[in-house]
Amino acid sequence: MYYICSMIPKDFQNALAPNLGRTVKLMEHRVDDMLASNGFDLTKMQFILLLKLKDHIGVSQNDLAFFANRNKSSLARAINTLEKKNYLARIPSEEDKRVNQLFITKKGLAIIERATPVFMEVFEIIQKGISPEEIEQTINILKRIQSNIMEGFNDQAQSNKDQ
Repeated sequence: MYYICSMIPKDFQNALAPNLGRTVKLMEHRVDDMLASNGFDLTKMQFILLLKLKDHIGVSQNDLAFFANRNKSSLARAINTLEKKNYLARIPSEEDKRVNQLFITKKGLAIIERATPVFMEVFEIIQKGISPEEIEQTINILKRIQSNIMEGFNDQAQSNKDQ
């Protein structure tokens, strides 16, 4: 126990990771609240999945998990929900019947179009009082953080291969 506690920075509340986590959660809750208050039976994650399906027509569920950066079980639940709402269709692949291809439906395209203004409003709220230069700087910093994280994964994967 001492070992784990000694690794946590003394000023944990001012470290990047917990602040990024809180910010992401706040954004997700704000988006979901705004979608619900505007009459949409849709979550942020479902909206993002539909956007990915719009851009990647006929993608497999495994590839969608990669594109959307979601684990397979949470993605499966979201896909089932979107299919029940008739926002997407699951069609067996002609090459491999074990693989389902996912297609956004006309109803799915329509919900994206109707919900997009809510997301634009959230973006305005998030960026209020922040200059374009600060936004660009923040994006660059976030990309460096993402790169640092991915580098750690790549190093770990290489280390596991070497063993």
